[in-house]
Amino acid sequence: MKIAGISGSLRKQSTHRGILRAVAGHLKTKGVEFVEVEIGDFPLYDQDLNTKGIPSVVQSASDQLASADAIVLASPEYNYSVSGVLKNAIDWFSRVENQAFNGKAVSIMGASPGMGTARSQYHLRQILVFMNAYVVNKPEVMIAQSTGKFNELGDLTDQNTIDFLDKALISLINLSNQLNQ
Repeated sequence: MKIAGISGSLRKQSTHRGILRAVAGHLKTKGVEFVEVEIGDFPLYDQDLNTKGIPSVVQSASDQLASADAIVLASPEYNYSVSGVLKNAIDWFSRVENQAFNGKAVSIMGASPGMGTARSQYHLRQILVFMNAYVVNKPEVMIAQSTGKFNELGDLTDQNTIDFLDKALISLINLSNQLNQ
């Protein structure tokens, strides 16, 4: 099995990249391959640009997602919603022929010093309906009060959260297996 992850934060030491590092570590122990898909070099979505063809950076990222069995989205909440960089990437992915989210299991994860990205996750679920993705319903990974759960490098250090993340990954793997039967 192969799982692809996208961070909705571009900062290298963000907690969301830290979530993906923790995901990668857990998946490795389960014999599951993990690849982080970079979206930071995507141009802003522009239909004029799109009519000239899908940019190579978008196509390459889409190919990485298409080769995966499931997807993890780790994203912050900006202004009560999805981060702009993640929304832009999804807008591009939706324009690629045979878009890569179609029929795939997706786990949404997020962390914040406050509520744990609940509002952005619900907006992301609405967007993923259009993408025909199957979002893991439980457990929801909303890491609230994240300040004490990550170190200064953005690495997840809270053992209870790490254990909870493992349960979420098991749910993602199980959903992916059900979809691929």
